Amino acid sequence: LRQAIGAKYEIDPDRIVCGAGSDEIFQLLGRAYLQPGDEVLQSAHGFLVYSLVAQQAGAKLVSAPEKELRTDVDAMLERVTDKTKIVFLANPNNPTGSYIPHSEVKRLHDGLRGDILLVLDGAYAEYVEGYDGGAALVDSHDNIVMTRTFSKLYGLGGLRIGWGYAPAHIIDVLNRVRGPFNLSQAALNAATAAIKDTGYAAHCRSENAKWRSWMADALAEIGVPSDVSCANFILARFKSQEEAEACDEYLKTQGLIVRRVAGYQLPTCLRITVGDESACRRVVHAIRQFKGD
Repeated sequence: LRQAIGAKYEIDPDRIVCGAGSDEIFQLLGRAYLQPGDEVLQSAHGFLVYSLVAQQAGAKLVSAPEKELRTDVDAMLERVTDKTKIVFLANPNNPTGSYIPHSEVKRLHDGLRGDILLVLDGAYAEYVEGYDGGAALVDSHDNIVMTRTFSKLYGLGGLRIGWGYAPAHIIDVLNRVRGPFNLSQAALNAATAAIKDTGYAAHCRSENAKWRSWMADALAEIGVPSDVSCANFILARFKSQEEAEACDEYLKTQGLIVRRVAGYQLPTCLRITVGDESACRRVVHAIRQFKGD
């Protein structure tokens, strides 16, 4: 699998580590590089697993406020202390779908000490045209880790397959602390086949972009706006937490499951995955019925 990943992205397979989802890579980093009293820095609406990584190590999670649900690099840098050991950046972010350009990611890294790890979570990187997820930054620095997953574009979430790309000294550490049998043969075979199926991946990216835009526009027309998303979901905004929760309950009666995101301090929102045409039309129709339009 590492050879297949290396060939696709033109990166060194010896500097790749695989895990049971990118979640395991985060946890391995926490196990290796954090201790009680350290700090983990994230943007305000960062992926919930970052907080678990900090808790497991007895470290403190520090969250920097965002600007219009986008990572604010200045706010992140202002919250770096002598206790900061890992900075997590999901780009595009979950659950907001927002994205910051390479120049801002580089500016964030340039403002960090050399002993701080910058972890670039690229779970949704494939949905951004021309974005390498941070691979070039990994190649030019010794304290950056890029993670990717087969759970999103490739739809293999249930098989739990993720990977990280990092400097050789970090990969050596992660290989020392990970379990020797952390991926099953079935997962390895499926991921290797998936990454070679470039035609299907291109089809999925194209369909996602098409129906993400359609669904966002259709929901906006019935009073449920969302910000521009660079991922495979939209963050639909309702008038109140009560309305968001009531809509979620109604969708369940229609056999539709979306994601409440109050745990991300976004209680008035629902995260709605972009499906195929029939799924997108079905969820919009159900929300229209809920709104009484």
